[in-house]
Amino acid sequence: MNSDPIADMLTRIRNASMVQHKQVVMPSSRIKADIAKILQEEGFIDSYAVTDERPQPNLVLRLKYTGRGEPVITGLERVSKPGKRVYTGYQSIPWVRAGLGISILSTPKGLMTGRQARRNKLGGEIICNVW
Repeated sequence: MNSDPIADMLTRIRNASMVQHKQVVMPSSRIKADIAKILQEEGFIDSYAVTDERPQPNLVLRLKYTGRGEPVITGLERVSKPGKRVYTGYQSIPWVRAGLGISILSTPKGLMTGRQARRNKLGGEIICNVW
């Protein structure tokens, strides 16, 4: 059993992109699928799909690379961990790499990027930063 499945997801993406795999497969959950949806909307991955395997569905991410073969995702960082949760108000949501990256927040209205949370004036738990 994994104590931090989101950190496991980020590590799998980081490792797969470093060795230039086309896709990465991991056990699926609702929050992982929501994170994958945000990564696709922001242009960090090509696509994602949830398989209907039993007993545990899998999440398949197709990674995205530049024309020179470099990964689009250059960094992933888990901010709020099971041992130390990190919460913020909408006024103090941090900028990631001076606006070049995104932070993913868990808000009362669901998972969203830091930019969307600022626009909707929502604070919440900072899940991770991606750049």
